[in-house]
Amino acid sequence: MASQPTKRRCTDRRLTEQRNAASKNLDRMTAMEIVRLMNQEDRKVTVAVGREIRAIARAVDAIVSGIRKGGRLIYVGAGSSGRMAVLDAAECAPTFGTSPNLVQALLAGGRRAVTGAVEGAEDSVRNAERELREKKLTRNDVVVGITASGTTPYTVGAMNYARKRGATTVAITSNRHMPAARLAKIVIAPEVGPEVLTGSTRLKAGTAQKMVLNMLSTAAMARLGHVYENLMIDAVLTNKKLWDRALRILAEASGHELSAAEDALRAAGHNMRLALVMLKCAVSAQEARRRLVRARGNLRQALGE
Repeated sequence: MASQPTKRRCTDRRLTEQRNAASKNLDRMTAMEIVRLMNQEDRKVTVAVGREIRAIARAVDAIVSGIRKGGRLIYVGAGSSGRMAVLDAAECAPTFGTSPNLVQALLAGGRRAVTGAVEGAEDSVRNAERELREKKLTRNDVVVGITASGTTPYTVGAMNYARKRGATTVAITSNRHMPAARLAKIVIAPEVGPEVLTGSTRLKAGTAQKMVLNMLSTAAMARLGHVYENLMIDAVLTNKKLWDRALRILAEASGHELSAAEDALRAAGHNMRLALVMLKCAVSAQEARRRLVRARGNLRQALGE
């Protein structure tokens, strides 16, 4: 009697690659049913990120410590994960007035991969190592690997290289028990479960990544003094919208009229930090600059607060 062929089941240990039972009939749902289901699934993201708050705070402290010692924050990712990294890194300089070198992002496939797929880019461990080597990584740098699956070769390779160089490694992943997590000193793993569209990690996993990146960069920059109260005191004023916002910020923070805020901002050479010291302490731009130098840039201290 001929033996029956063994029936193989296609399984994957990664949660993000498993099927979501609630969306198995996605192709037969109405538009309302699809968006309602996606909205229900997205509610799980905030809960999953909330479970990782302690790890996120630890990562913020590590980033702040590294930067204070002269290090950098370097994100590494591929595909949609890498694009999230590029977005967050690009926003730091204009939002917080930092050097573009302070927060950087390495995306598998380089600039071309921002707007399109680059075949095989995420599979290259060698490229990841080479690109980090070109950054002249130090022990004070913090390398954050972003990979929903936790297995992306480019990201895992970068984290392995960073670990060997003594840099602090952080993993942001939706699959805790995978290689990226094993290479990280700090693991941030919001496990959001299977996607509505199986394997499409630009959905819940991507939303979780964006939330975590928002927290890392914003909290780190606040701790580093690039925020006054909850105001963007170091924003780069590159257009009229940002100029108008700067005037509102200065007026709100100082209690002065918009006209006085504008005079101070112009006298300060468009430096909001300097203008605020001028307004709150009723001093000239020269004296405000001296106070900031004495305070080593600490705005609260320069203001005597």
